Amino acid sequence: MKKTNIKVEEFIRVDHAGERGAVKIYEGQLLALNTIVKDENLKQTIEDMKIHEIEHCQFFEDEIKKRNITPTKFLPLWDLLGVSLGFGSTLLGKKAAMLCTASVEEVIDKHYLDQINQLGPEEKELKKKITKFRQDELHHKDIAYEKGASKDGLYSLMDKIIKTGSKIAINISEKI
Repeated sequence: MKKTNIKVEEFIRVDHAGERGAVKIYEGQLLALNTIVKDENLKQTIEDMKIHEIEHCQFFEDEIKKRNITPTKFLPLWDLLGVSLGFGSTLLGKKAAMLCTASVEEVIDKHYLDQINQLGPEEKELKKKITKFRQDELHHKDIAYEKGASKDGLYSLMDKIIKTGSKIAINISEKI
C-alpha cells in the first residue's frame, strides 16, 4: 500500500472530524427540535442539510479506512461539543440555530478552498470531492441566511465564538 502524503493525511483527518462534527451539530439541533423547540419548518431544513453532511462524513470515513489514517483522538470531545452547540443554539431560537450553520460554513468554505488550492494532480479524486462538498457547504450557508441567520447585536459575538471554536478544532484535528 502506498504511503499517504502527510499533508493529505492531515486533510482527510480534519475533514473527517469536521464533517462528523457537522452531523453532530445537526443531531443536537434536531434533539432540541424534537423535545423542546417545536418548529417543523426548521426541523425539515436541518434534516435536509444533515443528509449532505452524512454523505461527506461517510466519504472521509471510507478514506480514513482505505488510506489507513488515524482519526483525530478528539472525536469523542468534538461529538459532545457538536451536539451541545447544536442543542444550545436551537434553544436560543431559529436565528441562532441558523447562525450556527452560517458561521461554521463560512469557516469551512475557506478551509476547503485552502485544501483545494494545495492538492496536486495526484489527488484528483479527493480534490473533486472536496470541491463538491464545498459547494454543498456554501449552499447550506445560503440557506441559513435565507432562513434568518443574523450577525446583528449579540449574534455577532456568537458568530465570533463559533468561528473561533471551529478554527481551534481544525488546527487540533489536523495534528492529533
